[in-house]
Amino acid sequence: MKDEFNIPKVALGEVCDFVRGVVFDGDETIDVSKEGYVPILRAGNIGDELYIRDDLVWVPEKRISKNQYFQIDDIAICMASGSPKVLGKTAQLKESFIGSVGAFCGIIRPTKADPNYIAYYLKSSEFMAWRDSQANGVNIQNLRPTEIQEIEIPLPPLTEQKRIASLLARADRLRQLRRTAHDLSASVLQSVFFEMFEKYLKPNSPTTPMEKLVTITGGGTPSRDVPEYFQGDIPWLTSKDMHGEYIYDTQEHVTEKAIRESAAKLVPVGSILLVVKSKILMHRLPIAITKVPLCHGQDIKSIQCSNKVNPHFLVAVLKYNEANILFQARGANTEGLTLPMLHEIKVPNVPLSLQEEFAGVVARVESLRGRMGESTRQVEELFESLLAESFGAQLISSFD
Repeated sequence: MKDEFNIPKVALGEVCDFVRGVVFDGDETIDVSKEGYVPILRAGNIGDELYIRDDLVWVPEKRISKNQYFQIDDIAICMASGSPKVLGKTAQLKESFIGSVGAFCGIIRPTKADPNYIAYYLKSSEFMAWRDSQANGVNIQNLRPTEIQEIEIPLPPLTEQKRIASLLARADRLRQLRRTAHDLSASVLQSVFFEMFEKYLKPNSPTTPMEKLVTITGGGTPSRDVPEYFQGDIPWLTSKDMHGEYIYDTQEHVTEKAIRESAAKLVPVGSILLVVKSKILMHRLPIAITKVPLCHGQDIKSIQCSNKVNPHFLVAVLKYNEANILFQARGANTEGLTLPMLHEIKVPNVPLSLQEEFAGVVARVESLRGRMGESTRQVEELFESLLAESFGAQLISSFD
């Protein structure tokens, strides 16, 4: 088939194979690597890139067929999810990984087209619009493999596919560099923290238990059996949303009714959010300050600071003690960070005026990051514009 611009369209199934995810029983899984077991990625591992090091489960290798193992340039796709925003998300494998995906996901394996071209098509607004039109189900939104294979995509000659993919890759690298520069400011703040408070961080320096400085509250989850609870506009935070220093929005949102009729509580702006129960704690301590009112589940604790401690200073203290905190979370008799553990964390006795001076440094760095963020936004818009032009009504003949 050809459109009015003579760009041929073909069914995705004609140029790609679809590999179903691995089916396994929950009681077969383990949380750490072990001989005879293979790591499995799930929907939470599919983001702007494919996260292959965190939040994995391992299943017996007998459950996985040879064809289900990842190959470099394969594209993971979420095929079923309770969140419409997660459904259809894709990410390409760019390095060696001996593993596969779970049953709610699948693998798209390009065989007769440029893999990078296909990967970028699956990020396009055209594909997302198709995804939105196909999703079905009440509690679980889902896509079917046959539907994926029947999608008609614009497919120019291979040389043109590679040219378009190369252009998009350059724009993609630019936006990744912008994000990296943004992240580097976090390491700058760590250096400033140590320089300002070195004498307060020595082993015998006086400290105060965190419970005397803050109020720590838990969360609650509205029933998933009531779909309307998750159709509101109040951000609903899970550990999968904890990827930065600040929370501005979340993947899911709940209604005021969901909060009234469950143990969920609205957390005020400026609260510190800390993941206390997650496999992520095997590797890192997700912590952030919320910039919007939100609520969260039981895997997260919210921390409200008293007038005795500055929240930016406390976040820096927790990050400084990350290794010790993670060691406790991985303790043999615990499944995460308990309230007593958090209460006992020692906070250096630093004068509040000095804490606030540090918070001022944080504010200046954040102002710089804000300006960098505007530049990043422009690069993101450029990338999205190129995607739209590449896979819209016509393919542009010259981008360079």
